[in-house]
Amino acid sequence: MRQFRLLKADEIECRVSEIARDGSYLKLLLYKTARTDAAMLDETYGPMNWCNDYREINGKMYCGLAIRDPETKDWVWKWNVGTESNMEASKGEASDALKRAGFVWGIGTELYSAPQIKVPKEKCTIKEYNGKYKNFDRFTVEKIAYNDAQEISGLSILCNGKRCFVWQRT
Repeated sequence: MRQFRLLKADEIECRVSEIARDGSYLKLLLYKTARTDAAMLDETYGPMNWCNDYREINGKMYCGLAIRDPETKDWVWKWNVGTESNMEASKGEASDALKRAGFVWGIGTELYSAPQIKVPKEKCTIKEYNGKYKNFDRFTVEKIAYNDAQEISGLSILCNGKRCFVWQRT
């Protein structure tokens, strides 16, 4: 039984995961933020019925998310480890650990059913800098649909406000 509702389009972020070696397309990944996890926990359990904790183990940042069992009033903990980000390493590692702990609880697990998202260069801006291709466009999820198995069944993505990717499960 699912504890958390499915993510809405405006709760899902996109980031470029790869640009083709020849610059002909890029691939996007869908993800959720730590803010989304906190909002979902507040919405589902209330702000006084969940908490988190961080621990460094062998140089890695772990986050535990606990939810208070409504019957026993005991805290039930689930933990996961984060990885550093390219921007602010320790903050990114803590945020990633929280998001991963959220996945352990089931927040946003539907994102694992996302299709491969390839955007051709004609629908985005891929530029070459010093022999490497770069992209600085803003990608957003326009619409998302789910099937009865709670998998993504339809998806449309915008690039700088213009539709660049549409997919429907067949």
